[in-house]
Amino acid sequence: MSMSSSRRARLSAVAAATLIALSAPALPAQSAVAAETGSPAAASAAAAARTGLGLDRAALRGSLDAFRDAGMYGAYSAVRDGSAQWRGATGVADVDSGRRTQPNFEHRVGSITKTFTAVALLQQAEAGRIDLDAPVGRYVPDLVPGERGRLVTVRMLLNHTSGIADYVLPAFPGILENPGKALDENRLRRIAPEELVRLGLAAPPVVARGTHAYSNTNYILAGLLLERVTGQKAETYIARNVIRKAGLRHTYFPSSPSIKGPHARMYESFFGLIDPPRDYSVVDMSWAGTAGALVSTTSDLNDFYRKLLGGRLLGAAQLREMKTTVPAYETAPGEEAKMRYGLGIYTLEMPSGGWYWGHDGGVFGAGTWALSTEDGRRQVAIGYNLMKYQRFDDQGRPLPDPVTDALYAHVDGALAGTPAPPRGAAPLGAQALPGMPIGPDALYQASLR
Repeated sequence: MSMSSSRRARLSAVAAATLIALSAPALPAQSAVAAETGSPAAASAAAAARTGLGLDRAALRGSLDAFRDAGMYGAYSAVRDGSAQWRGATGVADVDSGRRTQPNFEHRVGSITKTFTAVALLQQAEAGRIDLDAPVGRYVPDLVPGERGRLVTVRMLLNHTSGIADYVLPAFPGILENPGKALDENRLRRIAPEELVRLGLAAPPVVARGTHAYSNTNYILAGLLLERVTGQKAETYIARNVIRKAGLRHTYFPSSPSIKGPHARMYESFFGLIDPPRDYSVVDMSWAGTAGALVSTTSDLNDFYRKLLGGRLLGAAQLREMKTTVPAYETAPGEEAKMRYGLGIYTLEMPSGGWYWGHDGGVFGAGTWALSTEDGRRQVAIGYNLMKYQRFDDQGRPLPDPVTDALYAHVDGALAGTPAPPRGAAPLGAQALPGMPIGPDALYQASLR
């Protein structure tokens, strides 16, 4: 059925607002039955204490299937508690053939790439080749000249307080008016990281420097800075010194538009503007680079975050730097942020009350979320293959979102070690809408800005 021009215009306006002003990593909505909140440190300790409860495999299977039943095409999840592991898959990898998902699928993990890139820069800081509080102009004066080069520091790139705007919208001309056409025309386009930086620097800043505002441009710049310091391509350095050091066997920067291992098709809806959702599993990922181009598996992601949080990829001082956070959104006076962003990693409070470390990721058609307790013992990583499935009414207000409710129920239940609440028991989707094209992998409600 065709969409009226007025409704399409309203949806485009909603998409523009979410892509530009409201983009940020996933912010947990507060459950109507959530536990009282203490300090993040106390809640992290409480979450860590929940490890050793074992894995309720029937509950994990049930909550993953509930995610499918709510409307997700397909998903695959890996959960760990110490040495105990559970892996599951649900739904379809291909809506036309009915091919089933498998737990070992490779998947585009979007902005989880940022944690890998941050680890690489922190390794160089540990070696004395990068000063986190030095201006970026010291390392890339030709890329960031003038006042920005003098005042934006390496740390500001990594915690998204640089004030530099995101490049995604200008990199895909016409995406708000006709997203399917814009994505199809640019599906195999090769774009240099220097051009992405130019687009980001040319766009008007969303916030003042020093305030957190998620921007993929920061991590493309971080990759170029890494190249200047090491004399290697950033992807090569990360592969050798982060991915290989972590012992990951199915994590890589793709060398072609296709994923080389078994994987699902990846469907993009763009809030209903692409109807039916279209497969974007074959895409040139140069537009994402060191901000979001990695391919991985849920098991590899759990391995990575366990080794990172356990101090096996960085020294203690650099891990402390990574976990030094800023509020990820503006709060009312006296209110504590439920999410805080460090250097390529964030900590957030889930509806059941625990605080966890990790990142989420999204590219066109593929979403991923990986969270761990602070000691890395209790973990969950999930990938799914339908993006920007959320819907809005004619006034641009979000409609009830059972898919996101079910996503949070699975992830929170996996981490808390308790069965997921019944669907609809808590309005989890009201403030959390995962599914941005990359980097900004979930949407804030306007009321939270």
